[in-house]
Amino acid sequence: MHIYLVGGYVRDLYLTQELGYPETKGDRDWVVVGATAQDLLDRGFLPVGKDFPVFLHPQTHEEYALARTERKVAPGYHGFTFHASKDVTLEEDLKRRDLTINTMALDGKTLIDPYGGLTDIRTKTLRHVSEAFKEDPVRILRIARFKAKLPEFSIATETQQLLNEMVANGEADSLIAERVFLEMRKTLKEKSPSQFVTVLRSCGLWKRFFFDLPISQNILDRLDQNADIPESEKFALLTHCEDNPAQIKAFITRLKPPAEIIDLINLWNKLKGCFAKTDSESVLKLIEMCDAVRRPERLNHVLHLAQIVYDLKIDVWQNAFDRIKHIDYAQIAASCSDKSKIGEAIHQARLLAIEECN
Repeated sequence: MHIYLVGGYVRDLYLTQELGYPETKGDRDWVVVGATAQDLLDRGFLPVGKDFPVFLHPQTHEEYALARTERKVAPGYHGFTFHASKDVTLEEDLKRRDLTINTMALDGKTLIDPYGGLTDIRTKTLRHVSEAFKEDPVRILRIARFKAKLPEFSIATETQQLLNEMVANGEADSLIAERVFLEMRKTLKEKSPSQFVTVLRSCGLWKRFFFDLPISQNILDRLDQNADIPESEKFALLTHCEDNPAQIKAFITRLKPPAEIIDLINLWNKLKGCFAKTDSESVLKLIEMCDAVRRPERLNHVLHLAQIVYDLKIDVWQNAFDRIKHIDYAQIAASCSDKSKIGEAIHQARLLAIEECN
């Protein structure tokens, strides 16, 4: 039995050593060669894998996987069978991975690099390991995410050709919304999320999966420049350039994001054209459409997006909201003998409060 350190930890180690990338403290993953599941169980490892044998170390709780190969047996990214046994070599295990930069392994301090991952790190190249790359459509999303993580890297010509083929031949049509959203969620945390869109456009998947949702270069730049904004705001930015409600609905239906993201996408696209007028009535209308008194976070998100997209000073809306949130709404309700007039009375009180602060 022999154990090797593999995967992202090794890649990131050499990104730091060779290219000066910031040091990361990601999880370490291990591959076990020449062993069976029973061998690891006998040593106290805890099984966690469902599709293939993965175990947790009894002390460190790091993941140890038996070396395995995989074979495509059906369409889509679920259509694989795995084979794990004592005779699977390290090189065979590494060959099933997506990119060469992810195929390096460490045996102690000795680098094992059968597919040229270190060379591709030095030349800043994203290159597929084998033709098996095109059997898994999720790898299109993964390479797009790596381009967002490593924007200085370029995609090898032959790898770009594979991406194009996977879309053209329909292999990517088996992608499901939940997996696409998961990869986008990860990508939006990367250094340059705009690269995700660029890669998917270049191979045709953006048009095929997202109905060619328009995104201007200006919005892509602002997405990259605002890495720390909330996730829901990033997804709202992605839809900013689309003015057709039906297309926005199609994007949401296709992607199936959580309710809070859907809410902000819809809210922003209702209000993104409402910032030109700053008279009291217009300011109050925007605040009320956000239901800001009950849900102030919605107004905060919208105003933050307005700052990002329009370089807008938001004091007018902030000051107005500060005034109306201190209104005694219970007193207004109690003073209305005709309860059907409460809503209008509240609206007028808010309007007066805003006018007084101008």
